[in-house]
Amino acid sequence: MGAIFAPMPFAYVWAQSEGAVKLLRAPKEALVIGNAGYRHVPALLNPANDAKAIAAVLSDASFKVHSVVDADRAAMMEAISAYVAGVAARKSVGLFYFAGHGVQLGWRNYLLPVDAVITRLEDVPARCVDVTTLIDGIKRASNAMNVVILDACRDNPFGGEVRLEQKGLSQMDAPSSTLLAYATAPGNMASDGRGANGLYTENLVREMRVPEARIEDVFKRVRLGVRLASKGAQIPWESTSLEEDFYFLPPAQLQKASREQEQRAFETEREVFQGARDSGDPSQLGAYLRRYPSGHFTELAQLLLDRALAAQGEKPVVIASAEGNPNTQGSARADTSFKVGDHYVYLMRDMRLGGNERTGAQTVTSVSDQEVVFNHGRLVIDPLGNAISLPDGRRFTPRQDVPLEYVVGKRWSTRFDVLAGGQGTVDMDFRIVAREKITVPAGTFDCFRVEGHGYSHSPFRASPVETFLKVWRAPQQVRRAIAYEEKRMSQGTVQAWQRNELVSFVET
Repeated sequence: MGAIFAPMPFAYVWAQSEGAVKLLRAPKEALVIGNAGYRHVPALLNPANDAKAIAAVLSDASFKVHSVVDADRAAMMEAISAYVAGVAARKSVGLFYFAGHGVQLGWRNYLLPVDAVITRLEDVPARCVDVTTLIDGIKRASNAMNVVILDACRDNPFGGEVRLEQKGLSQMDAPSSTLLAYATAPGNMASDGRGANGLYTENLVREMRVPEARIEDVFKRVRLGVRLASKGAQIPWESTSLEEDFYFLPPAQLQKASREQEQRAFETEREVFQGARDSGDPSQLGAYLRRYPSGHFTELAQLLLDRALAAQGEKPVVIASAEGNPNTQGSARADTSFKVGDHYVYLMRDMRLGGNERTGAQTVTSVSDQEVVFNHGRLVIDPLGNAISLPDGRRFTPRQDVPLEYVVGKRWSTRFDVLAGGQGTVDMDFRIVAREKITVPAGTFDCFRVEGHGYSHSPFRASPVETFLKVWRAPQQVRRAIAYEEKRMSQGTVQAWQRNELVSFVET
């Protein structure tokens, strides 16, 4: 893909904690399994090579690696048992990698040993390895951190003889302190590749070798690389509950950047993003996402890249429905298809002043690629729902309070400037913390609860204002927020506290 996609070196680590330092010091061990030589189902070309490549990069990253190639069921179960016991005893950072055939049945995922003989669906649980065995083991281990990588979504290995309920793997939520990665989205297929390695592992090995890359950035770059190489046919997927940063190749010294260094880096990033945004060029948008996989504008850039690639003919990958799946809270994607005439009424309650209430109506009066205008300009948002200008006169540089994709555990950050109606810079960290049903005047909705925390700095204030946000969104039901609560504090005193709830809506 050329130098344009080369990641930039990181001179500073922007935010660290004692927990991140402990992860760097913790022992590291991995179990790597590559099953290619299947005896009773089609053999695969690359899993043995993939396992060898992953084992090598992990060894270089100071992991103690146990590799198993072409394992039968007994060998797989024995290796998993020993691995779980090891990470439990040493409280290690653990990594499990599997390449080979995998199937789903009854919302559970199964890895195929090379000796599996499957003549009917009922054979799968007894003759394959249930991923839940591994997940339950690492839950009990209570070790420092876990990574589970499943490159196991090839075509139905049983052909027409045994018809599976669904293709690919079933969606699962990562347990505590775990990153769970699939080679492709739940319910979809992955390529075995035509070179020395499968497409997913080829990208994974390359990104794991990037110095000073945070683990979540590694997998975001893998997702981008696989998507572009496959022209959208394969898009990897992750679920994470990690609380701390981890590095395969860590910085020589963890240090927190000064505010001045952060601001200079932010200004550079914003310039790169704005150039990519204004160009609309997929290569420039991809270059931004590769350079800043967890940047301040990645949600916006991802939406723009999706649109640009769709215009070139890329077909969207559809994640299989998780309705009824007991192992996940599901996922969703923002609905950005605002139309003129969309109408929303909110009840606005001042919590600081005893719950004083008023209502406000907002109607979409114009829509462009980059703006959704309400009430002839009194409110302007971008297609994701981030504020561009507010009725009180405030205007902002690009911001990302609202994500493109929703899955519990997702984290992101934003930084933006207030251009009018005040001056200052706002930093916010967001996380999707739960999926829950809430009832507001407009009805009951199945929501993702997003929580945000951050600070606004102004040259006119001696101390920053601390902000706490809770937002409930049901992107599969309504394009805008169902409820929104914001509390602003300064030096321990509540300055403002407001809650908005959806009263009614019409979407055309």
